[in-house]
Amino acid sequence: MTAQDSATPSTSIAVSSGTLLAALGVVAFSLTFPSTVWGLESFGPWSLVAVRSVLAALIAGGFLLALRVPLPERRHWAGLVVVAGGVVVGFPLLTTLALKTSTTSHAAVVVGLLPLTTAVFAAVRTGRRPSRTFWLAALAGAAVVIVFTVQQSGGALQTGDLYLFGALLVCAAGYTEGGRLARLMPGWQVIGWALTLCLPLSLAGSVLALSTEPVRLTAHGVIGLLWVAAGSTFCGLYVWYRGMASIGIARASQLQLAQPLLTLVWSVSLLGERLSPAAPVAAVAVLVCIAVTQRARI
Repeated sequence: MTAQDSATPSTSIAVSSGTLLAALGVVAFSLTFPSTVWGLESFGPWSLVAVRSVLAALIAGGFLLALRVPLPERRHWAGLVVVAGGVVVGFPLLTTLALKTSTTSHAAVVVGLLPLTTAVFAAVRTGRRPSRTFWLAALAGAAVVIVFTVQQSGGALQTGDLYLFGALLVCAAGYTEGGRLARLMPGWQVIGWALTLCLPLSLAGSVLALSTEPVRLTAHGVIGLLWVAAGSTFCGLYVWYRGMASIGIARASQLQLAQPLLTLVWSVSLLGERLSPAAPVAAVAVLVCIAVTQRARI
């Protein structure tokens, strides 16, 4: 048996393990919106986002301390601020505010454009020149989402839609910068330090929000809070980055195409929402556009 032959089984196991980890990350992310809706049963939007960030930061800080991870180099802190602003603060806050008036199925279709938006940000950030096919698919995906949101909102964009589009932009910036930093340090440390960086602000925000917004604890509310803090914000990103490092960004991104459709499933099964006929059609159309960009930009 040659050395190449003996390496094949271990390589196959590594790919299978990486695929499983990345898939678990996608499942965790797909539950974020339903969990946020549950969390809003017990907390106001500002309280939910602030307490969520505090809990996630305590988990991340515990891992960083236990593993004695050294502080990032000074040149990385600016990038971590962008990650914190986009992924830790901006996206959770804007989507939580949007879900006060939007259904999870509606939000899932709009935010399904996130991989594509991130790809556009990455192209601008890295100075690459994607093909014409990439840009045509990107514009087509954006057009599908805009038509869907206007049609679902009665002919005009609503406040919730503006929050969702804002969330797309700030999260895409955070993902892009996080992806750059993940090439320089382990991905879980990127989100870990971003969460820790936000801890003072999150603590202050929690005290202020909890003192001004009513709290009515329910089982759904507590489960929702715990999931968005531990499941979506930290553990989801941890297994996602581990899987992505094992199987590569291109292959992992193909798994993420299932995320909007999974969220539609959770919105029906966990929240009892009724899907409009346009929601699954628009979600599939966006996924096709994203799949084209994934192939075109390689």
